[in-house]
Amino acid sequence: MNVSIADIALVIIEWLVSDYCHDLDVANLVEGLGVRLVNAGLPIDRLGFHLFMIDPEILGRAIAWAPGEPVEIISRRHGFENTLGQKNPVRHVLTTGTWLTIRPNQLGTDAWPSHDIYANRQLAEVVFAPLLSGSSWVGAVSVSTARQHGFKPEHHALFRRIMPTLRTVIELKMLQERSTNLLDTYIGTETGRRILAGHIRRDDVETIEAALMICDLRDFTGLSNRLSGDRILHFLNSYFDRVVPAIEENGGEVLKFVGDAILAIFRVSDDPARNCSVAFQASLSALSRLASLSETDATLSAGIALHYGAASYGNIGSGHRLDFTVIGRDVNLTSRIQTVCASSGEPLLMSRRFAGLLTGVDTRSCGFHELKGFAEKVELFAVADRPHAGSDAS
Repeated sequence: MNVSIADIALVIIEWLVSDYCHDLDVANLVEGLGVRLVNAGLPIDRLGFHLFMIDPEILGRAIAWAPGEPVEIISRRHGFENTLGQKNPVRHVLTTGTWLTIRPNQLGTDAWPSHDIYANRQLAEVVFAPLLSGSSWVGAVSVSTARQHGFKPEHHALFRRIMPTLRTVIELKMLQERSTNLLDTYIGTETGRRILAGHIRRDDVETIEAALMICDLRDFTGLSNRLSGDRILHFLNSYFDRVVPAIEENGGEVLKFVGDAILAIFRVSDDPARNCSVAFQASLSALSRLASLSETDATLSAGIALHYGAASYGNIGSGHRLDFTVIGRDVNLTSRIQTVCASSGEPLLMSRRFAGLLTGVDTRSCGFHELKGFAEKVELFAVADRPHAGSDAS
Protein backbone atom coordinates (compact mmCIF):
# COMPACT_ATOMS: atom_id res chain seq x y z
CA MET A 1 0.00 0.00 0.00
CA ASN A 2 1.41 3.35 -0.99
CA VAL A 3 0.02 5.29 1.97
CA SER A 4 -0.13 4.44 5.64
CA ILE A 5 -2.96 2.51 7.25
CA ALA A 6 -3.63 5.50 9.48
CA ASP A 7 -4.05 7.83 6.48
CA ILE A 8 -6.40 5.46 4.66
CA ALA A 9 -8.43 4.84 7.82
CA LEU A 10 -8.74 8.59 8.40
CA VAL A 11 -10.05 9.17 4.87
CA ILE A 12 -12.61 6.37 5.21
CA ILE A 13 -13.73 7.52 8.67
CA GLU A 14 -14.09 11.14 7.54
CA TRP A 15 -16.25 9.95 4.64
CA LEU A 16 -18.41 7.80 6.93
CA VAL A 17 -19.18 10.74 9.22
CA SER A 18 -19.62 13.27 6.40
CA ASP A 19 -22.88 15.00 5.49
CA TYR A 20 -22.72 13.21 2.13
CA CYS A 21 -22.67 9.79 3.73
CA HIS A 22 -25.36 10.84 6.21
CA ASP A 23 -27.79 11.31 3.32
CA LEU A 24 -27.11 7.90 1.75
CA ASP A 25 -29.30 4.88 2.26
CA VAL A 26 -27.60 1.69 3.42
CA ALA A 27 -27.29 0.20 -0.08
CA ASN A 28 -25.50 3.26 -1.44
CA LEU A 29 -23.34 3.41 1.67
CA VAL A 30 -22.21 -0.20 1.08
CA GLU A 31 -21.37 0.60 -2.53
CA GLY A 32 -19.54 3.80 -1.62
CA LEU A 33 -17.51 2.05 1.06
CA GLY A 34 -16.57 -0.79 -1.28
CA VAL A 35 -15.41 1.60 -4.02
CA ARG A 36 -13.28 3.59 -1.58
CA LEU A 37 -11.63 0.50 -0.09
CA VAL A 38 -10.78 -0.87 -3.55
CA ASN A 39 -9.49 2.53 -4.70
CA ALA A 40 -7.27 2.56 -1.62
CA GLY A 41 -5.65 -0.65 -2.86
CA LEU A 42 -7.45 -3.33 -0.85
CA PRO A 43 -8.12 -6.57 -2.79
CA ILE A 44 -11.82 -6.72 -1.95
CA ASP A 45 -13.94 -8.96 -4.16
CA ARG A 46 -17.09 -9.05 -1.99
CA LEU A 47 -18.41 -6.73 0.68
CA GLY A 48 -21.43 -7.94 2.61
CA PHE A 49 -23.70 -6.50 5.28
CA HIS A 50 -26.13 -8.68 7.24
CA LEU A 51 -28.52 -6.31 9.02
CA PHE A 52 -31.32 -7.18 11.41
CA MET A 53 -34.72 -5.54 11.06
CA ILE A 54 -37.61 -5.10 13.45
CA ASP A 55 -40.34 -6.16 11.06
CA PRO A 56 -43.25 -8.61 11.38
CA GLU A 57 -42.33 -10.31 8.09
CA ILE A 58 -38.61 -9.71 7.51
CA LEU A 59 -35.82 -10.91 9.80
CA GLY A 60 -33.21 -8.83 8.05
CA ARG A 61 -31.45 -7.99 4.81
CA ALA A 62 -28.24 -9.08 3.18
CA ILE A 63 -26.67 -6.28 1.17
CA ALA A 64 -23.71 -7.26 -1.00
CA TRP A 65 -21.37 -5.43 -3.37
CA ALA A 66 -18.60 -6.52 -5.70
CA PRO A 67 -16.45 -4.42 -8.04
CA GLY A 68 -18.21 -3.79 -11.32
CA GLU A 69 -21.53 -5.24 -10.11
CA PRO A 70 -24.74 -3.59 -8.90
CA VAL A 71 -25.57 -3.78 -5.21
CA GLU A 72 -27.51 -6.93 -4.38
CA ILE A 73 -30.22 -6.79 -1.70
CA ILE A 74 -31.80 -9.98 -0.36
CA SER A 75 -34.57 -9.92 2.23
CA ARG A 76 -34.42 -12.70 4.80
CA ARG A 77 -37.76 -13.83 6.13
CA HIS A 78 -38.18 -15.04 9.69
CA GLY A 79 -36.92 -18.60 9.97
CA PHE A 80 -33.93 -18.07 7.67
CA GLU A 81 -31.63 -18.06 10.68
CA ASN A 82 -32.47 -21.72 11.23
CA THR A 83 -31.64 -22.89 7.72
CA LEU A 84 -27.85 -22.77 8.16
CA GLY A 85 -27.75 -24.49 11.54
CA GLN A 86 -25.51 -23.46 14.41
CA LYS A 87 -22.50 -22.94 12.12
CA ASN A 88 -23.83 -19.70 10.73
CA PRO A 89 -20.85 -17.31 10.66
CA VAL A 90 -23.07 -14.27 11.16
CA ARG A 91 -24.71 -15.84 14.20
CA HIS A 92 -21.27 -16.88 15.49
CA VAL A 93 -19.76 -13.39 15.47
CA LEU A 94 -22.86 -11.84 17.00
CA THR A 95 -23.16 -14.47 19.71
CA THR A 96 -19.50 -14.34 20.64
CA GLY A 97 -18.91 -10.66 19.91
CA THR A 98 -15.65 -11.65 18.22
CA TRP A 99 -14.28 -11.46 14.70
CA LEU A 100 -14.14 -14.55 12.52
CA THR A 101 -11.75 -15.23 9.64
CA ILE A 102 -12.63 -18.04 7.26
CA ARG A 103 -9.84 -19.11 4.94
CA PRO A 104 -9.61 -21.45 1.91
CA ASN A 105 -11.50 -24.76 2.03
CA GLN A 106 -13.62 -23.60 4.99
CA LEU A 107 -16.39 -21.45 3.53
CA GLY A 108 -19.08 -23.56 1.89
CA THR A 109 -18.16 -26.70 3.81
CA ASP A 110 -19.76 -28.46 6.75
CA ALA A 111 -17.60 -26.30 9.00
CA TRP A 112 -19.03 -23.01 7.73
CA PRO A 113 -21.97 -23.27 5.30
CA SER A 114 -21.92 -20.50 2.71
CA HIS A 115 -24.51 -17.77 2.41
CA ASP A 116 -25.78 -17.33 -1.11
CA ILE A 117 -24.05 -13.97 -1.50
CA TYR A 118 -20.64 -15.71 -1.28
CA ALA A 119 -21.39 -18.71 -3.48
CA ASN A 120 -19.37 -19.48 -6.63
CA ARG A 121 -16.91 -16.64 -6.17
CA GLN A 122 -13.72 -18.62 -5.43
CA LEU A 123 -13.08 -16.56 -2.33
CA ALA A 124 -9.82 -17.23 -0.51
CA GLU A 125 -10.67 -15.42 2.71
CA VAL A 126 -13.77 -13.93 4.33
CA VAL A 127 -13.58 -11.78 7.44
CA PHE A 128 -16.77 -11.39 9.50
CA ALA A 129 -17.04 -8.60 12.09
CA PRO A 130 -19.95 -8.05 14.51
CA LEU A 131 -21.93 -4.83 14.50
CA LEU A 132 -23.06 -4.75 18.11
CA SER A 133 -24.58 -1.89 20.10
CA GLY A 134 -24.16 -2.95 23.69
CA SER A 135 -25.93 -6.29 23.79
CA SER A 136 -28.20 -5.49 20.83
CA TRP A 137 -27.61 -7.01 17.41
CA VAL A 138 -27.34 -4.47 14.63
CA GLY A 139 -25.86 -7.02 12.28
CA ALA A 140 -22.52 -8.10 10.86
CA VAL A 141 -20.22 -7.01 8.04
CA SER A 142 -17.93 -9.13 5.92
CA VAL A 143 -15.01 -8.33 3.64
CA SER A 144 -13.85 -11.01 1.20
CA THR A 145 -11.03 -11.50 -1.24
CA ALA A 146 -10.23 -13.99 -4.00
CA ARG A 147 -6.53 -13.14 -3.66
CA GLN A 148 -4.73 -16.45 -3.23
CA HIS A 149 -3.00 -15.59 0.05
CA GLY A 150 -5.90 -13.64 1.50
CA PHE A 151 -5.67 -10.27 3.17
CA LYS A 152 -2.40 -8.94 4.51
CA PRO A 153 -1.97 -8.04 8.20
CA GLU A 154 -2.18 -4.34 7.33
CA HIS A 155 -5.54 -4.94 5.65
CA HIS A 156 -6.89 -6.55 8.82
CA ALA A 157 -5.54 -3.58 10.80
CA LEU A 158 -7.43 -1.18 8.53
CA PHE A 159 -10.69 -3.08 8.93
CA ARG A 160 -10.39 -2.87 12.71
CA ARG A 161 -9.61 0.86 12.61
CA ILE A 162 -12.72 1.77 10.63
CA MET A 163 -15.16 -0.73 12.16
CA PRO A 164 -16.23 1.27 15.27
CA THR A 165 -17.19 4.25 13.09
CA LEU A 166 -18.90 2.01 10.55
CA ARG A 167 -20.89 0.33 13.34
CA THR A 168 -22.09 3.69 14.65
CA VAL A 169 -23.12 4.93 11.20
CA ILE A 170 -24.99 1.71 10.40
CA GLU A 171 -26.64 1.70 13.82
CA LEU A 172 -28.05 5.20 13.29
CA LYS A 173 -29.39 4.31 9.85
CA MET A 174 -30.96 1.11 11.16
CA LEU A 175 -32.53 2.93 14.11
CA GLN A 176 -34.20 5.32 11.66
CA GLU A 177 -35.41 2.44 9.49
CA ARG A 178 -36.62 0.43 12.48
CA SER A 179 -38.54 3.42 13.83
CA THR A 180 -40.27 3.85 10.48
CA ASN A 181 -41.04 0.13 10.27
CA LEU A 182 -42.55 0.07 13.75
CA LEU A 183 -44.78 3.07 13.04
CA ASP A 184 -45.85 1.61 9.68
CA THR A 185 -46.64 -1.69 11.39
CA TYR A 186 -48.71 -0.38 14.26
CA ILE A 187 -50.29 2.87 13.10
CA GLY A 188 -49.92 3.09 9.31
CA THR A 189 -47.60 4.77 6.82
CA GLU A 190 -49.11 8.25 6.54
CA THR A 191 -49.80 8.53 10.25
CA GLY A 192 -46.28 7.32 10.97
CA ARG A 193 -44.83 10.03 8.74
CA ARG A 194 -46.82 12.66 10.58
CA ILE A 195 -45.59 11.46 13.94
CA LEU A 196 -41.95 11.36 12.80
CA ALA A 197 -42.42 14.89 11.46
CA GLY A 198 -43.20 16.04 15.02
CA HIS A 199 -47.00 15.93 15.22
CA ILE A 200 -46.96 14.36 18.68
CA ARG A 201 -48.72 16.86 20.96
CA ARG A 202 -52.22 16.30 22.25
CA ASP A 203 -54.74 18.42 20.36
CA ASP A 204 -52.38 18.54 17.36
CA VAL A 205 -55.34 17.80 15.12
CA GLU A 206 -56.40 18.73 11.61
CA THR A 207 -59.72 18.36 9.84
CA ILE A 208 -59.59 16.12 6.81
CA GLU A 209 -62.11 14.91 4.26
CA ALA A 210 -61.88 11.27 3.25
CA ALA A 211 -63.76 8.18 2.28
CA LEU A 212 -64.29 6.26 5.52
CA MET A 213 -64.53 2.49 5.77
CA ILE A 214 -65.35 0.24 8.70
CA CYS A 215 -65.20 -3.50 8.12
CA ASP A 216 -66.43 -5.87 10.81
CA LEU A 217 -66.22 -9.66 10.99
CA ARG A 218 -69.65 -11.24 11.41
CA ASP A 219 -70.55 -13.47 14.34
CA PHE A 220 -67.16 -13.03 15.99
CA THR A 221 -68.74 -13.52 19.42
CA GLY A 222 -70.24 -16.82 18.31
CA LEU A 223 -66.94 -17.98 16.85
CA SER A 224 -65.13 -17.04 20.05
CA ASN A 225 -67.60 -18.98 22.19
CA ARG A 226 -67.32 -22.27 20.29
CA LEU A 227 -63.72 -22.35 19.02
CA SER A 228 -60.36 -22.53 20.79
CA GLY A 229 -58.17 -19.49 21.24
CA ASP A 230 -55.68 -20.76 18.67
CA ARG A 231 -58.41 -21.22 16.06
CA ILE A 232 -59.81 -17.76 16.76
CA LEU A 233 -56.35 -16.23 16.23
CA HIS A 234 -56.05 -18.20 13.01
CA PHE A 235 -59.42 -16.93 11.77
CA LEU A 236 -58.67 -13.34 12.73
CA ASN A 237 -55.35 -13.40 10.89
CA SER A 238 -56.97 -15.05 7.85
CA TYR A 239 -59.65 -12.36 7.88
CA PHE A 240 -57.11 -9.54 8.18
CA ASP A 241 -54.98 -11.14 5.44
CA ARG A 242 -57.91 -10.76 3.05
CA VAL A 243 -59.16 -7.32 4.02
CA VAL A 244 -55.99 -5.33 4.74
CA PRO A 245 -54.26 -6.01 1.39
CA ALA A 246 -57.46 -5.06 -0.42
CA ILE A 247 -57.42 -1.71 1.41
CA GLU A 248 -53.73 -1.00 0.86
CA GLU A 249 -53.69 -2.05 -2.80
CA ASN A 250 -56.37 0.59 -3.46
CA GLY A 251 -54.51 3.38 -1.68
CA GLY A 252 -56.26 3.20 1.66
CA GLU A 253 -54.67 3.31 5.08
CA VAL A 254 -55.68 1.15 7.99
CA LEU A 255 -55.83 3.44 11.02
CA LYS A 256 -56.95 1.02 13.66
CA PHE A 257 -57.90 -2.52 14.54
CA VAL A 258 -60.66 -2.55 17.14
CA GLY A 259 -61.01 -6.22 17.98
CA ASP A 260 -62.22 -7.71 14.71
CA ALA A 261 -63.18 -4.32 13.20
CA ILE A 262 -60.98 -2.37 10.79
CA LEU A 263 -61.11 1.41 10.45
CA ALA A 264 -59.59 2.75 7.23
CA ILE A 265 -59.50 6.01 5.30
CA PHE A 266 -58.98 6.74 1.60
CA ARG A 267 -57.37 10.02 0.52
CA VAL A 268 -55.65 9.19 -2.76
CA SER A 269 -56.50 12.57 -4.31
CA ASP A 270 -58.35 15.83 -3.74
CA ASP A 271 -61.30 14.48 -5.74
CA PRO A 272 -64.03 13.08 -3.43
CA ALA A 273 -65.40 10.90 -6.23
CA ARG A 274 -61.97 9.33 -6.78
CA ASN A 275 -61.61 8.58 -3.05
CA CYS A 276 -65.04 6.98 -2.96
CA SER A 277 -64.24 4.92 -6.05
CA VAL A 278 -61.08 3.37 -4.57
CA ALA A 279 -62.80 2.74 -1.24
CA PHE A 280 -65.62 0.98 -3.08
CA GLN A 281 -63.18 -1.14 -5.10
CA ALA A 282 -61.32 -2.05 -1.92
CA SER A 283 -64.58 -3.16 -0.34
CA LEU A 284 -65.55 -5.37 -3.27
CA SER A 285 -62.07 -6.88 -3.32
CA ALA A 286 -62.15 -7.58 0.43
CA LEU A 287 -65.56 -9.28 0.22
CA SER A 288 -64.48 -11.34 -2.77
CA ARG A 289 -61.34 -12.53 -1.01
CA LEU A 290 -63.30 -13.46 2.08
CA ALA A 291 -65.81 -15.39 -0.02
CA SER A 292 -62.99 -17.47 -1.49
CA LEU A 293 -61.70 -18.47 1.94
CA SER A 294 -62.58 -22.06 2.78
CA GLU A 295 -62.46 -23.36 6.36
CA THR A 296 -63.92 -26.61 7.65
CA ASP A 297 -65.22 -25.37 11.00
CA ALA A 298 -66.37 -21.81 10.26
CA THR A 299 -67.47 -19.43 7.53
CA LEU A 300 -65.94 -15.97 7.52
CA SER A 301 -67.97 -13.06 6.25
CA ALA A 302 -67.98 -9.36 6.96
CA GLY A 303 -70.07 -6.24 6.81
CA ILE A 304 -68.57 -3.07 5.35
CA ALA A 305 -69.84 0.47 5.86
CA LEU A 306 -68.78 3.34 3.58
CA HIS A 307 -69.26 7.07 4.03
CA TYR A 308 -67.60 10.23 2.77
CA GLY A 309 -67.14 13.05 5.24
CA ALA A 310 -64.97 15.13 7.53
CA ALA A 311 -63.00 13.90 10.50
CA SER A 312 -60.62 15.29 13.09
CA TYR A 313 -57.30 13.57 12.40
CA GLY A 314 -54.66 13.72 15.11
CA ASN A 315 -53.72 13.13 18.72
CA ILE A 316 -56.04 12.51 21.63
CA GLY A 317 -55.26 11.06 25.04
CA SER A 318 -53.57 12.01 28.28
CA GLY A 319 -50.00 12.99 29.09
CA HIS A 320 -47.56 10.68 27.38
CA ARG A 321 -50.22 8.15 26.35
CA LEU A 322 -51.77 9.34 23.11
CA ASP A 323 -53.65 7.82 20.24
CA PHE A 324 -53.44 9.07 16.66
CA THR A 325 -56.87 8.53 15.19
CA VAL A 326 -59.89 10.02 13.44
CA ILE A 327 -62.95 11.13 15.37
CA GLY A 328 -66.10 13.10 14.64
CA ARG A 329 -69.71 12.87 13.57
CA ASP A 330 -68.94 11.27 10.21
CA VAL A 331 -66.77 8.58 11.82
CA ASN A 332 -69.61 7.84 14.25
CA LEU A 333 -72.06 7.68 11.37
CA THR A 334 -69.88 5.16 9.55
CA SER A 335 -69.75 3.03 12.67
CA ARG A 336 -73.54 3.10 13.04
CA ILE A 337 -74.00 2.20 9.37
CA GLN A 338 -71.90 -0.86 9.98
CA THR A 339 -74.29 -2.09 12.66
CA VAL A 340 -77.05 -2.11 10.04
CA CYS A 341 -74.93 -4.45 7.92
CA ALA A 342 -75.17 -6.97 10.74
CA SER A 343 -78.90 -6.57 11.40
CA SER A 344 -79.91 -6.48 7.71
CA GLY A 345 -77.51 -9.07 6.34
CA GLU A 346 -76.24 -6.62 3.74
CA PRO A 347 -72.48 -7.11 3.17
CA LEU A 348 -71.94 -3.55 1.94
CA LEU A 349 -73.86 -0.40 2.86
CA MET A 350 -73.22 3.21 1.88
CA SER A 351 -74.44 6.55 3.07
CA ARG A 352 -76.41 8.73 0.67
CA ARG A 353 -73.42 11.06 0.30
CA PHE A 354 -71.02 8.23 -0.55
CA ALA A 355 -73.46 6.67 -3.04
CA GLY A 356 -73.99 10.08 -4.65
CA LEU A 357 -70.26 10.51 -5.21
CA LEU A 358 -69.83 7.02 -6.62
CA THR A 359 -69.82 7.05 -10.41
CA GLY A 360 -70.47 4.14 -12.74
CA VAL A 361 -72.11 2.00 -10.06
CA ASP A 362 -75.85 1.32 -9.80
CA THR A 363 -77.10 1.51 -6.25
CA ARG A 364 -80.44 0.81 -4.61
CA SER A 365 -81.97 2.35 -1.53
CA CYS A 366 -82.25 0.09 1.49
CA GLY A 367 -84.66 2.50 3.16
CA PHE A 368 -84.33 4.78 6.14
CA HIS A 369 -82.84 3.45 9.36
CA GLU A 370 -82.73 4.64 12.91
CA LEU A 371 -79.13 4.96 14.02
CA LYS A 372 -78.17 5.28 17.66
CA GLY A 373 -77.19 8.83 18.52
CA PHE A 374 -78.72 10.37 15.39
CA ALA A 375 -82.02 12.19 15.68
CA GLU A 376 -83.19 11.61 12.11
CA LYS A 377 -83.42 8.37 10.20
CA VAL A 378 -80.61 7.85 7.68
CA GLU A 379 -81.12 6.48 4.19
CA LEU A 380 -78.65 3.76 3.26
CA PHE A 381 -77.71 2.28 -0.10
CA ALA A 382 -76.39 -1.03 -1.40
CA VAL A 383 -75.10 -2.21 -4.76
CA ALA A 384 -78.09 -2.66 -7.07
CA ASP A 385 -77.08 -5.96 -8.66
CA ARG A 386 -76.00 -7.64 -5.40
CA PRO A 387 -78.75 -9.86 -4.00
CA HIS A 388 -80.02 -9.30 -0.47
CA ALA A 389 -77.99 -11.49 1.86
CA GLY A 390 -80.65 -12.24 4.48
CA SER A 391 -80.34 -11.80 8.19
CA ASP A 392 -77.01 -12.52 9.87
CA ALA A 393 -76.71 -10.68 13.15
CA SER A 394 -73.45 -10.38 15.05
